Amino acid sequence: MRKIGVEEELLLVDPETRELAAVSQHVIAGHHALEAERARAMHGDSGTAGGGRDAEGTEALTVDQEIFLQQLETATVPCTSLAELESDLRRCRRVAAEAAATAGAAIVAVGTAVVGNAPAVVTPNARYQRIIDEFGSLIRNVVVSGMHVHVSIEDDEEGVGVIDRVRPWLPILLALSANSPFVHGVDTGFASWRSQMWGRWPSAGPTEPYGDAAGYHAVAEAMMASGASMDRGMLYYDARLAETWPTVEIRVADVCTEVGDAVLVAALTRALVETAARSWRADEAPPAWRTDLLRAAQWRAARYGVAGQLMHPQTRELQPARMVVESLMAHTAEALAEADDTELVAATFQRLLARGAGASRQRAIAEARGSLTAVVDDLIVRTNTTSRD
Repeated sequence: MRKIGVEEELLLVDPETRELAAVSQHVIAGHHALEAERARAMHGDSGTAGGGRDAEGTEALTVDQEIFLQQLETATVPCTSLAELESDLRRCRRVAAEAAATAGAAIVAVGTAVVGNAPAVVTPNARYQRIIDEFGSLIRNVVVSGMHVHVSIEDDEEGVGVIDRVRPWLPILLALSANSPFVHGVDTGFASWRSQMWGRWPSAGPTEPYGDAAGYHAVAEAMMASGASMDRGMLYYDARLAETWPTVEIRVADVCTEVGDAVLVAALTRALVETAARSWRADEAPPAWRTDLLRAAQWRAARYGVAGQLMHPQTRELQPARMVVESLMAHTAEALAEADDTELVAATFQRLLARGAGASRQRAIAEARGSLTAVVDDLIVRTNTTSRD
């Protein structure tokens, strides 16, 4: 069973104004104080603060800063079952919410800032400042939040075999997670505006097949030599080899407000990685998709989410989103069944369709209550509700 882990980027907002709050440094200080207090309560003065633990008992960092002071990043421990993953996602959000409260802020799981126009404030960090200096307005006010799913792999060769074979399926994961229709008080017309803002990076988006690990690493070196990436951490591909962990990292999704939606995306991601790895081991050729057509498929996913038609990864024709998602389930059916994830994935997808995906929910709240501040209020409630066990 492949392990999965999820990183969530969360926005920090002022509960009164509903605008972004540049307080992550205070949130992190509050987090450390709370963790130290918990450790003392559990172990006395000899206790140490920390996050969760993975299966081997290794301490896991739960909450960290991002490039802007208006954001946090959380990270689960590696999990084997979806029940474990859901529980740890809730733990991460609970810890983040408690830490944010020490700075008078609230966490919001949403892809873009719904209201307000305050400038982004860069986290005091030499690497982040170098990024701002080099890329300027490309990043200066791009405060967006995604969800990154890590799936364990045997080695780089298997990882690149997976990356080359998942390419046409990734827009479906974006469509399922699309959760950023508003930005700074404007309805963008998109289900995922975050993906459009993030796509400005020269190292972001879909990639050509690499063939093998040597090909992948050669491209990485060329990207850095060009200046399009300062280091491997700035290779913002939709799918990449993680630098810190032996995983493939799928980076295409918006952060989901509902934990259940995040688990759905993670489950399908793991099944997709396992299916692609089997195809690679069987020496089956990757699907022959042009990168420009993949960008078109991704654009449709960002524009309509699961509320319109998507490009079918096998026929390349436009079909209703439900049918396209079901094609992903069929494609990964064996892997889902072996992980005992089939029923949960099918049931969660039906619930998502019944209540509306992230972008649809935001628009429904805006229409029903007549304001975007009401959308933020709803996001705060749902983000923090889903942090409860």
